[in-house]
Amino acid sequence: MRTDHCSGTLPAREHLPAAWAGTPVLDVVVPVHNEEKDLRPCVRRLHEHLTRTFPYAFRITIADNASTDGTPLIAAELARRIEEVRSVRLERKGRGRALRTVWSASDAPVLAYMDVDLSTDLNALLPLVAPLISGHSDVAIGSRLSRSARVVRGAKREFISRSYNLILRGSLQARFSDAQCGFKAVRRDVAQVLLPLVEDSGWFFDTELLVLAERAGLRIHEVPVDWVDDPDSTVHIVRTATEDLKGVWRVGRALATGALPLDRLTRPFGDDPRDRTLADVPRGLARQLVGFCAVGALSTVFYLLLYSAFRSVTGSQLANGLALLVSAVANTAANRRLTFRVRGRGGMVRHQAQGLVVLAIGLALTSGSLAALGTASSDPAHSTELAVLVAANLAATVLRFLLFRAWVFPDRGQARAAGDTVARQTGGTPAPAATGHGAMAHAPGPAAPGPSGDSSAPQTATWHGAASGAPASPPGQAASWAASAAGSAPRAPRTPQPDTPVTPPLAPARPPLPSRPAPQADRDPRTTR
Repeated sequence: MRTDHCSGTLPAREHLPAAWAGTPVLDVVVPVHNEEKDLRPCVRRLHEHLTRTFPYAFRITIADNASTDGTPLIAAELARRIEEVRSVRLERKGRGRALRTVWSASDAPVLAYMDVDLSTDLNALLPLVAPLISGHSDVAIGSRLSRSARVVRGAKREFISRSYNLILRGSLQARFSDAQCGFKAVRRDVAQVLLPLVEDSGWFFDTELLVLAERAGLRIHEVPVDWVDDPDSTVHIVRTATEDLKGVWRVGRALATGALPLDRLTRPFGDDPRDRTLADVPRGLARQLVGFCAVGALSTVFYLLLYSAFRSVTGSQLANGLALLVSAVANTAANRRLTFRVRGRGGMVRHQAQGLVVLAIGLALTSGSLAALGTASSDPAHSTELAVLVAANLAATVLRFLLFRAWVFPDRGQARAAGDTVARQTGGTPAPAATGHGAMAHAPGPAAPGPSGDSSAPQTATWHGAASGAPASPPGQAASWAASAAGSAPRAPRTPQPDTPVTPPLAPARPPLPSRPAPQADRDPRTTR
């Protein structure tokens, strides 16, 4: 699991301007592998739908995953004939690898992808990306398992899909309903921070991205979709399910050990009402009390069991010290993670050392109580010892909570929020520069990892398309472009260009779109209503 450093704090979510200058607002990626039959009708139907219904500039990117049939030729032809289409050629398979490569290089503020079979009704595309454009949400997914979704598919795939999502809910505590639907979108600033943390390059890629986004506290918007199963799907169910289960185990282990730096994404993103401070109201006190009481109750039971076990082989004082030492270490670790929400291994040794100081205070209270009981009675009953220890632990618990809250795990949220406020006042994330339609206004994103998931490995990609869709080569990639200036005259077919970097010429400003007719329902020729 990756532990790369995030590229800074995520900026506040804002509504994209109504006239986004210079670059498309939406970049729809269609990953393909040997799809020469479905690619052309898919892209033409998607382009027609977006032209008719989408109110912003858009781009369609065909991501070819090492196809061996006529798919690359069809993709290049579509990129030559349609201004808003470009094609990317990758020499290794993997849907996650394709999405990572294209999303890392894209200059569009909203990134999406969909399967080439167009099983999902395209009328859900605008509701999918609208919350990302408005700044309401960070990630959006289509859901076939929502109550209002309308799905046509066989019992086998229905069972597999629901079982997989139940596994995610039980093992990773995922709250989103459908992880596998090939219909998702994400804001580019979110993708730039999350992509370096995602290790998978295959079918588990989007599931891993969703889990990390949810654990980071980002907002995931779900759209019920109309979905018709593709009977000619080439997905290998058994192999895909096996790889997905391996991914679930890997991500769950990384989350349990705190190996992911997700705490740096949770609080600073956007205007979180929980960041607003109220005078004379301690932040998070009620939640911390509930968590501390729950951990304390379990720790007390654990302590009493340990004391009873040690008491059978040694004296009361030594048994009390050993039981208190073991339970205090477990108590500090549990409170660190559950009560005070401290993740990662930073400061763990210091927190345990401070917890041992708190232990010494509790040891003094409990040992003093046992000493006083021994003075009052030469041979007290075991039940009496336990009662005295419970009373002493209650007093020690109150003192322990106060010390944990004020000394061991102090709340630095106010200082962090103040720092964020100062940062926003002194300088924020610059908006993309308006350089004319087709020019690049691209902030460098994270390097796309290589085939093994290592970000240092170069990923070779060949890009074809009009100048309006030509971003600069992302770090760590050898990308080559075959670009032509966009104009009003018809463009003649071009000969293939060598894989050498070509600076795309600036295209003239795109004229305003003519008024469009009212949206009509998108018809799927495969089905009849």
